[in-house]
Amino acid sequence: MQGGTRMTHNDGVIEVGVAEVDITPDYPIRLSGYGSRRTESDGIIQRIWAKALAIGSDSDDPVILVTVENCGLPDELTEEVSRRVKEKTGISRAHFAACFTHTHSAPCLTNAAPFLFSTDIPPDQQETIDRYTRQFKDWMEAVALEALANREPSKLTWSIGELGFAKNRRTEGGPVDHSLPCLQVRDLDGHLRAVWASYACHCTTLAGTDNHICGDWAGFAQENIQEVLPGVTALITIGCGADANPESRMMPMPDGQEEVFNTRLAYAKAHGEALSEEIQRMLISDTKPLSSVPTGAFERVSLPFDTLPTREEWEARVAEGGSRAYHAQKHLETLQRGESIQAELSYPVQAWTFGDELAVVFLASEVVVDYSLRLKSELDVERLWVGAYANAFPCYIPSERVLAEGGYEGGGAMLYFGPPTQFAPGVEQLVIDTVHRLVPDAFLSESQ
Repeated sequence: MQGGTRMTHNDGVIEVGVAEVDITPDYPIRLSGYGSRRTESDGIIQRIWAKALAIGSDSDDPVILVTVENCGLPDELTEEVSRRVKEKTGISRAHFAACFTHTHSAPCLTNAAPFLFSTDIPPDQQETIDRYTRQFKDWMEAVALEALANREPSKLTWSIGELGFAKNRRTEGGPVDHSLPCLQVRDLDGHLRAVWASYACHCTTLAGTDNHICGDWAGFAQENIQEVLPGVTALITIGCGADANPESRMMPMPDGQEEVFNTRLAYAKAHGEALSEEIQRMLISDTKPLSSVPTGAFERVSLPFDTLPTREEWEARVAEGGSRAYHAQKHLETLQRGESIQAELSYPVQAWTFGDELAVVFLASEVVVDYSLRLKSELDVERLWVGAYANAFPCYIPSERVLAEGGYEGGGAMLYFGPPTQFAPGVEQLVIDTVHRLVPDAFLSESQ
């Protein structure tokens, strides 16, 4: 087990900085999330943002959280931004975390779910995506540095609320994680400066039939919090919600495309307002103080894929046509270049521990709920925050149960992300073991 000790601030005063930057493109661009959309965006429903939280003074070796309203961050993009921030500040990779809300109504980024559309993106549209991606990296770096520059003495508290609109999308009545952990930042006069909250649900209230930029429920939650609490910066991240949708996705819709869109948009706003209302309730409820600057730990674990298809099998899939054919053709092209097919995934796992008061886990990409529920049984649930959709966006990360069941999250979605096949059995244990290496033994549940 890792986990060094950090300075405990006996008076509870910790340097904290907050920043935000508008990342809405002022030009049409392909949106990510839904493969059925094949044209550039039609306009903007809601502007989207990158935000940052910097915790700790320079002598404390601070941490930086950057949140972005986007479907998913390519691993190499996060690594580049982290390197750029480190070159200017000395902040290590373990102390830099990047989370994405997974809204399906934000611009494509270069190499994020590259097979999503099952066809090549036209060169002129790809140039626009590449242009936005370059701007996006600059924005991420800038907001991180601004948060560092904005640090001032603050006090941190946290608590866990509950929210009910997530629903298991694989199985009626299946498992979900309704917890809503929230960190609160106040100045020394007690005025609220920022809140960071996380909920385990897909950001997919709006559907692929719409082609406008929007933050979906997470964007409306941030917007509502900041309207109700002027001067407060709201950051929203996503938990292990890969197999959870907003319940409104399962509800009947009216006739007519415009009526459907208006109904979905109203649901997105309602879900966001529900989260905001729970945050407001939590602000006047009991909270737990955090008196330590977090210690970061970061490790990559290799997750093996199942038996790879042969060249003959790839060729047979190409002949079938459809999404499987595009996926297979891309892997055949890899072989034709004399390159080998990827046999395993380098998967980043990260954790921040605030002394022995709170452990925050950052799992990469689309992680199913079983991981959160299992970690909450093996670690102290009263001192644990399990997050996903962090740092990288390689594919769905199924549990052993979901892998065995199959389906979209179990392996079918690999066609759109790019990996050659589903994972081999044993992936869940590899990820869980890595978390245990990063989180100190002091956080083990009493039953362990």
